[in-house]
Amino acid sequence: MRKGFTLIELSIVLIIIGIIIGGVMKGKDLINSAEQKKIYNTWIKQWVVTANAYQDRTGGVLGDGTVNGGTATTENGQMDNVNLATTTSVQDKLRAIGLDVPISNITSTDGGSYTIKGKYTTRTVTVYLYWLGSTVDGAKNRLYITGIPTDVAIAFDKMTDGKVDAQSGTFRRYQDNAAWPDAQTTTTVNASYEF
Repeated sequence: MRKGFTLIELSIVLIIIGIIIGGVMKGKDLINSAEQKKIYNTWIKQWVVTANAYQDRTGGVLGDGTVNGGTATTENGQMDNVNLATTTSVQDKLRAIGLDVPISNITSTDGGSYTIKGKYTTRTVTVYLYWLGSTVDGAKNRLYITGIPTDVAIAFDKMTDGKVDAQSGTFRRYQDNAAWPDAQTTTTVNASYEF
């Protein structure tokens, strides 16, 4: 008499395989989420905290005039559109008053860029101290973030504002006149974080 597997036994094996695959996929999502939170807290959010601490200690706006690490001769309360990946003057001003420069995974940019892996692309993201316009609430000092993977930007929006809305809140898309695009077709976006 030949022995084989019954339909019930095969069904049980398939169910177990499905549960294992589901667990692996969920685990991968949890790992990606943890990595995004780490980047957000130790890099994006830390630049905002550091700029605010600089203003508390000195009374000046970080990146506003050469006295604060900017490029303009005089201060005017507006950040001078400083690329933090290509300057050391801002970082030197921070260190001079005992503040740490936010860490990056690209040491040559002294905290100004970070390589971020999204679901659909991996990009080197750069931050600027920027006097940045908005279609919603006018120009303000903002952390301008360029080339961020769209799915990561959406996650950062949710972490910052508690909801996903590209046009309002502290973290938003730049330009803030459109919703977040489909991350699969528009793999990177620019964003801003209001100080």
